[in-house]
Amino acid sequence: MIEPVAALIGGLAGAILGSFLATLILRWPQGRSVMRGRSACDGCGRTLGARDLIPLVSAMMQRGRCRSCGAAIDPLHGRVEAGCAVIGAVAVGVMPNLGGIGWAVFGWVLLTLAVLDWRHFWLPDALTLPLAFLGFTIGLWASDVTLVDRAIGAAAGYGALLAIALGYRAVRGRDGLGLGDAKLLGALG
Repeated sequence: MIEPVAALIGGLAGAILGSFLATLILRWPQGRSVMRGRSACDGCGRTLGARDLIPLVSAMMQRGRCRSCGAAIDPLHGRVEAGCAVIGAVAVGVMPNLGGIGWAVFGWVLLTLAVLDWRHFWLPDALTLPLAFLGFTIGLWASDVTLVDRAIGAAAGYGALLAIALGYRAVRGRDGLGLGDAKLLGALG
């Protein structure tokens, strides 16, 4: 059963965090900081005000364009915001406690990794390793899987893809699988 108030809170938190994560997805691979400076239009450089930064709503009200120059806003922003809102609403709505927050964070990081991998074939350690940490810590509240079973799953997931990567390198003489995939599967394990 979904708790409506908790789902609303999880959805709002997801949309807000999704706005940040979309910016991270767009800027990080380019070497641009997401922590310094204000949000600005990629077309004209105008600093965005509070009414330009309301997740999902601002882009719809402006029909996906900058108010100043009319440049298109990357639709990734709205998609990631919506995805994070759904993840937050479902996770916290179904499990309105620390476990639900853990599942939401897990889902938000996975969504971010999926988009980074899809766009740039990159799974950064700065996201995959905290995901493994979440599995070992918040996993205590989010599932009934024992710590030993989680450790076995992590080792088996990482080890399986590590073996494939090393085998490919031995046979072909070049890398064919990045270890980001192995770290992600280990974190999921």
